Amino acid sequence: QVQLVESGGGLVQAGGSLRLSCAASGRTFSSYKMGWFRQAPGKEREFVAGINKNGGSPIYPDAVKGRFTISRNNAKNTVYLQMNSLKPEDTAVYYCAADLSFDDRVRVTTAPYDYWGQGTQVTVSS
Repeated sequence: QVQLVESGGGLVQAGGSLRLSCAASGRTFSSYKMGWFRQAPGKEREFVAGINKNGGSPIYPDAVKGRFTISRNNAKNTVYLQMNSLKPEDTAVYYCAADLSFDDRVRVTTAPYDYWGQGTQVTVSS
């Protein structure tokens, strides 16, 4: 079992920044890949960032590339999402997720992820 708890969401003006954190517990953190997803009202959950077990190979979709940065600290069992130059369209509930599959390839769809946090709301005002 893996427990994931997100924090750091909130209300920010367009152009501002937020840093989300996701604290993991229950299994060896460095043994699984991590991803961040978001879901806006009426929309499907979408991938925003992923990182492999050692903190390498970050992947981003075009919508956030150059603005969002994912990182992890395996000593602290925590993954982060630094979000800069936020836009109103970034408004969503943000979720972290853990992929416990054996290989080290970062997935960009929801299905491979085994555990999810409860989500944290990010609201960007115009």
